[in-house]
Amino acid sequence: MTIESRYDPSAAGGLLEADEVPPCRTLNPKSKGRLLFLCDHASFAVPKALENLGLPDNVLKDHMGWDIGAFEVMQRLAARFDAPGLAGGYSRLVIDLNRPEGDPASIPAVSDATTIPGNQNLSAVEVARRGEALFKPYHRAVNARLDDFLNQGTIPALISVHSFTPALEDASPRKWQVGILWNHDPRIAVPLIERLAANPELCIGDNLPYTGRMLNYTVDTHAQDRGIPHVALELRNDLIATDDGAEKWAVILGDALEDILADPDLYKIEHFI
Repeated sequence: MTIESRYDPSAAGGLLEADEVPPCRTLNPKSKGRLLFLCDHASFAVPKALENLGLPDNVLKDHMGWDIGAFEVMQRLAARFDAPGLAGGYSRLVIDLNRPEGDPASIPAVSDATTIPGNQNLSAVEVARRGEALFKPYHRAVNARLDDFLNQGTIPALISVHSFTPALEDASPRKWQVGILWNHDPRIAVPLIERLAANPELCIGDNLPYTGRMLNYTVDTHAQDRGIPHVALELRNDLIATDDGAEKWAVILGDALEDILADPDLYKIEHFI
């Protein structure tokens, strides 16, 4: 796996210092596959200027701060399919890359019953600064990578990888091991659900514990609107919190995806709405 970054911190409105990680990391930039893997919530990092948002490290490293294990699964899938991957560089609590700017959940004041001190009563200037520094560069990178495919005459597929906590503070335990999220486009999701469900040891969620039929900003914006095949994967984070777990689930998902992604008829522009 190779990771590269092209990023000018001077364009970040003063939020990021020169030695801080970029808002988007690129995996396997010279790969040959016609897929793009994404991990919006790959990191629990917070820009130094925001002083951990007033939170202790253990909160940032919990499920509120990032999608535990999702990056480790995503990078293994990207390597298996010789495909590029893009990963967000900062915590979802700083700004959520999978919500539109201005959405109340974009910069949450409270997450899973925990108050986020650094997100209270933010000015419009501070909200815009986070968007310019972190949100826009990530989504520009996704757009650019997809444009590269299309400009070369290649129709890609997009797969977004997330993880979910086994139980929220005020909710019942979630039994599903993996959820397949989709809205109108069934091309990857439906056969993937069928293949995974054929294993009696797996508990699969079809648009559970979240649903792709509501807001799934990154996939909706970059894949659904373009008409390229896509799906979002949600893995229960206790199953992928270790390297062994991430490897196991990357194999399970990779095996289930193999024939689907090998079908040349998949790679067409189709709009289902």
